[in-house]
Amino acid sequence: MSTPPSLRRPNRSESARAEHRLAELGIHLPAPPKPLGIYVESVHCGKLLFLTGMLPIEDGEARYLGRVGAELDAEDGREAAHLAALNGLAVARKHLGSLDKVARVVRLGVSIATADDFRDHPKVADGASQLLQDVFGKDRNPCRLVLGVASLPLGTPVELELIFEIAE
Repeated sequence: MSTPPSLRRPNRSESARAEHRLAELGIHLPAPPKPLGIYVESVHCGKLLFLTGMLPIEDGEARYLGRVGAELDAEDGREAAHLAALNGLAVARKHLGSLDKVARVVRLGVSIATADDFRDHPKVADGASQLLQDVFGKDRNPCRLVLGVASLPLGTPVELELIFEIAE
């Protein structure tokens, strides 16, 4: 009996492709954002790397401000989620030295500041999910939790939580 693809562990050659994919896609990661308070950006515990809330920040400033469905539309939210995911990859690379050490993305949590009647949360979250899939592959897609909230730090529309499994 063979192991289902969803339960297979990627071998070293499969996992050593994230950095190559970034180059193929023409993606240059930003400098990792600095903490906005008293905390660290990442914690490595066993085989897991936990990242703090990633925001859509460029050069220390919030690039997107407002609530999705009010001041911003779903496409703006999707772009903000993409930028927050780029920041997450930058923090992971800083901690690990290379994204090739990521065996899989375990969990993606997406908090979205929304208007009360906004209902397209998955479309916004896909801005982050698509980037992660493009870099790590469809076979390493994470489980995902998407929440609508009243507000987020700095007035940004999205905040991501990321958990990575580290290859041995």
